[in-house]
Amino acid sequence: MSESKTSLTQQEMEALFRAGLNSGVGKSVKHESAAKHVSGEAVYLDDRLEFPNQLHLVPLLSPHAHAKILHIDFGECYNVTGVVRVITAADIPGNPDIAPLTTGDPLLADGKVEYVGQVILVVAATSQEAARQAIGKVKIDYQPLDAVLTVKQALALEHYVEAPHQHQRGDSAAALSRAPHRLQGELEIGGQEHFYLETQIASVMPGEDGAMLVYSSTQHPTEVQKLVASVLGLPMHKVVVDMRRMGGGFGGKETQAAGTACLSALAAHLTGRPVKMRLSRQDDMLITGKRHPFYVRYDVGFTDDGVLHGIEIQLAANCGYSLDLSGSIVDRAMFHADNAYYLGDATITGLRCKTNMASNTAYRGFGGPQGMVAIEHIIDHIARWLGKDVLTVRKANYYGGAGRDVTHYYQPVEQNLLAEMTAELESSAEYATRRDAVTKFNQQNRWMKKGLALTPVKFGISFTASFLNQAGALVLVYTDGSIMLNHGGTEMGQGLNTKVAQVVAEVFQVDISRIQITATDTSKVPNTSPTAASSGADLNGKAAQNAAEIIKGRMVEMLRKVHQAEVDDIEFSNGQVRVKQQYFSFEQIATQCWLNQVSLSATGFYKTPKIFYDRSKAAGHPFYYFSYGAACAEVLIDTLTGEYKLLRADILHDVGDSLNPAMDIGQVEGGFVQGMGWLTTEELVWNDAGRLTTSGPAGYKIPAIGDVPHDLRVKLVENRKNPEDTVFHSKAVGEPPFMLGIAVWCALKDAVASCGITGQVPVLDAPATPERVLKAITLLQTARDNVTPNAVVAAR
Repeated sequence: MSESKTSLTQQEMEALFRAGLNSGVGKSVKHESAAKHVSGEAVYLDDRLEFPNQLHLVPLLSPHAHAKILHIDFGECYNVTGVVRVITAADIPGNPDIAPLTTGDPLLADGKVEYVGQVILVVAATSQEAARQAIGKVKIDYQPLDAVLTVKQALALEHYVEAPHQHQRGDSAAALSRAPHRLQGELEIGGQEHFYLETQIASVMPGEDGAMLVYSSTQHPTEVQKLVASVLGLPMHKVVVDMRRMGGGFGGKETQAAGTACLSALAAHLTGRPVKMRLSRQDDMLITGKRHPFYVRYDVGFTDDGVLHGIEIQLAANCGYSLDLSGSIVDRAMFHADNAYYLGDATITGLRCKTNMASNTAYRGFGGPQGMVAIEHIIDHIARWLGKDVLTVRKANYYGGAGRDVTHYYQPVEQNLLAEMTAELESSAEYATRRDAVTKFNQQNRWMKKGLALTPVKFGISFTASFLNQAGALVLVYTDGSIMLNHGGTEMGQGLNTKVAQVVAEVFQVDISRIQITATDTSKVPNTSPTAASSGADLNGKAAQNAAEIIKGRMVEMLRKVHQAEVDDIEFSNGQVRVKQQYFSFEQIATQCWLNQVSLSATGFYKTPKIFYDRSKAAGHPFYYFSYGAACAEVLIDTLTGEYKLLRADILHDVGDSLNPAMDIGQVEGGFVQGMGWLTTEELVWNDAGRLTTSGPAGYKIPAIGDVPHDLRVKLVENRKNPEDTVFHSKAVGEPPFMLGIAVWCALKDAVASCGITGQVPVLDAPATPERVLKAITLLQTARDNVTPNAVVAAR
């Protein structure tokens, strides 16, 4: 025992041993950078001290959606003091294509531009101001070409970045022909700007023998490493990527951080000087892709009770000019076209449309939200056509019961909590009472109307690209009992580092203050997957757990031999280790290991089991498990202006056995508000030339604090461990809560519907801006005024 413990009695030592950890899993430990975040001390990439002789890069962007580049003259750039190098595609020594999966993403445009905002060249100068001044002196001759700017244009031309794909179960055409009732419709779903607070940024220091040290704000350090090496014609071991923290990502830094890093590395290679590139907000919004806008068409059959009886859904995504991750994103939209509902005989078609816009990319939910919005709209259409409460129709179509527990891609829906969660939320949110109150309010008020909706979420957890479901970690224990932890995940504010540290603390039974997490570093953990698909804690937590358990196993074996003990005689608890009736501090055990020549470092690895998908059969088990959630939202709208307010939101969400309840609640709250923003205020607008006109906060409106309801009630499902062998039986929480925001959009539709008559269906595309809400109200009121009482059925 250490000297500090010698004064304790055996009983006191036992009490201390049994006290339990305050910072292991299941505890609401604060974010490891919380104090730094609120004080402004957290160091982001732009806060790093600049290197001596550092250069700054500024890009020149295409003003055309589609054009040939006939001639570039940048000679006058060198007349600007401070300009060191103008870099074009001709200067790239290696592979000029930085596409994440196939080809089609040139680092710099070469002979042709395919969207407004594509980078043609960059200027390296001693200051951003000098580089920007030089950009204004470049002269380029273009030959404009025809551009495809909408999904409907692309569909008409069969203009795709990848071939269509289809899920099929049963005979949907025959089921539709036999259905008692049948409806067709369409829906447009807008995109969404990531609007991370920290724009795309990278800083590169050249080293010996062509090596590059890359500081990048990226969700995928390994991909940045690989692409920097590819662009420069280097092996990957010459490139090290360091990523301590991001100022937000949301998917926008999964693939599209690579361009900024590669350009910085290219300039560093050509000049031999350190280089930094930080995009302005407008350049960032013009250059980078968004959440995919979708155009949805559907044909649905159903019974008198609203139960689905055959369905065909076509999901057409605006992918932009290249593939990027659109193949997997549209796949996930197709996988989630059922949300919580058994579709029966179904055909789901995914179309990946090529347009002359920035290549759209990953965004929280990764296509799942678009598929869920589609089916929620369809359920809403059915219920209103029948004149039924929408929640009643939702519940009638839930998965569950004999033959109704397999998806349209043939994965069983297991551990289904939706029915009991819906019942619990109905009760706690007083849905029935409030439904009656909303109906009464709408009858008594001509200009103000309320809406209420309760919507479910069933979200599959795992990368649909199966090979990405793997992670590594490195754990080092020092002789003073302190622990160094590194893993392949990236911290973007979500608390991943804290959760993984809690996992290691739990394994060793030590306080989290002993653990130092270092920046994600490709020289420590190689070949990592992106921090995406809600899998950060699932994968990296299990890898870190594996590494810690390897070291703990060595410690136990050493103690067993040294103290002639059995395994059952050795127990770790609360920073102490009991060996028979002796108590040692954790640092004493670490020292004993060193003295007995026992390794205290280990790499851990984890791969998700049970994952597979046969694309040729459109069938498989693409998700390890499902997360569930439900949200009830109440809104108030002004029918004269279309303006609205979210009055109250009740949320019940399933996170399994939570690793950190406070952080999980924070993720649920944040995801809900971001999802609400996508479907309400966040409108992307392009002009007829294909230029994004909402390219800054003046025109693009993310939710503000005033948009969050004063009455927000969030609860995690209690006593529900994940039956699967996830990290301490927790469930992912990054993406699933985003889809809870669909309840707000459905509540707005409910309020709008009250302006018409029973059977009329509001036409409200997403996002439901006040302008769109007002238009939908006007259409319903016009239709109501033109319908006689005995023509209600015709209106339906």
